[in-house]
Amino acid sequence: MNQTSTLLLGLALAIIMLGMGLSLVTNDFKRIFQKPKAVILGLVLQILVLPLVAFGISYVLVLPSFIALGLIILSACPGGPTSNLITHLAKGDTALSVTLTAVSSFLTIITIPFIINLGSSVFYSSETEILLDIPDTIKKIMIVSIVPIILGMLIKRYFNNFAEKMAKPTKVASAIILIVMIVGIVVKERNNVIEYFTQAGTAALLLNGITMIIGFFAARLFSLNVAQSKSIAIETGIQNGTMAITIAVGIMGRVDLSIAAGVYSLLMFFTSGILIFLFNKKTENTTSDSVELMN
Repeated sequence: MNQTSTLLLGLALAIIMLGMGLSLVTNDFKRIFQKPKAVILGLVLQILVLPLVAFGISYVLVLPSFIALGLIILSACPGGPTSNLITHLAKGDTALSVTLTAVSSFLTIITIPFIINLGSSVFYSSETEILLDIPDTIKKIMIVSIVPIILGMLIKRYFNNFAEKMAKPTKVASAIILIVMIVGIVVKERNNVIEYFTQAGTAALLLNGITMIIGFFAARLFSLNVAQSKSIAIETGIQNGTMAITIAVGIMGRVDLSIAAGVYSLLMFFTSGILIFLFNKKTENTTSDSVELMN
């Protein structure tokens, strides 16, 4: 990776996080106190359970070290703007989803380097492990994610009309940036693309599916309503692929470590579509049953 590519990756992520900031307000953080049980459960699932599932999948499938660590990197980057859109389309608690995304974006600047270093220690030998400089990594993640989020929130607060006009262009830019990133990964790893994508695809699908199931039923176990359970399932199962790719390639300088995130980002569109369909169907059935009972 040359310096120009690294800067472009950082800029790309910053644009995406700026777009997320444009949709946030301070009330999104106040919900921690308004819905403490739902928010705390969601954060525990995102920050602790999600990486544990990734470690388990990597171990059971005996993944190559670079794909295993790539999956760990992906699991360390929960949430993202996409999860809020999916939650809305799935008729979940969008406000809760936004709150979890906002809070986890701030918390994970601390947890990401520790989780990645643990993954490297587990799946690489002491001679080949790739350890991040924790203070430097936190600083870099803050520059490309937290600073743009705060800037977006300030624009939203003081220039709301401008923020609303910029919402759609930043979402379009986010999608284009992600596609360009994935194409770059495919081109770089073109000689091994089928083998790598098959291995990473199985792991990514399992991570996506298992964590969503855990998220939904954990929420129901804690007596949260269906809409909140949907939100927690989506927030637990939908990872920030763009962040993972940026860390793997831009900070760690390893394109091979971004393969799991790239494959996941493609599969996510299909699994999200299925999830939205199933959740909407469940909502329709519940509504129909309620109408019949009233009659």
